[in-house]
Amino acid sequence: MSDPMHLYLVMAMRTPQFQASAGEAHKAFLDDLIEQNLLELTGPFTDGTGGAYLLRATDLATATQIAHGDPLHTSGSSTLTVHEWRVRRFS
Repeated sequence: MSDPMHLYLVMAMRTPQFQASAGEAHKAFLDDLIEQNLLELTGPFTDGTGGAYLLRATDLATATQIAHGDPLHTSGSSTLTVHEWRVRRFS
């Protein structure tokens, strides 16, 4: 049986209104996604401009709804974009 979940790349780019408190709340948000088995991977960009995470969701609308609940988004600290990603794995 095939997996009904798809992968969605969430790009989170910091805005000038970035708040450190939103960053801490974002970490708790990601922990919750881990508990729900919805987070594939995550990490910041080394240049400090933002980061990205890979969500598991049934469709783009659901992935967008999840991402728009991220405190980085709700606080205006980052601009989030969500892209369906057809990943190719080599190992």
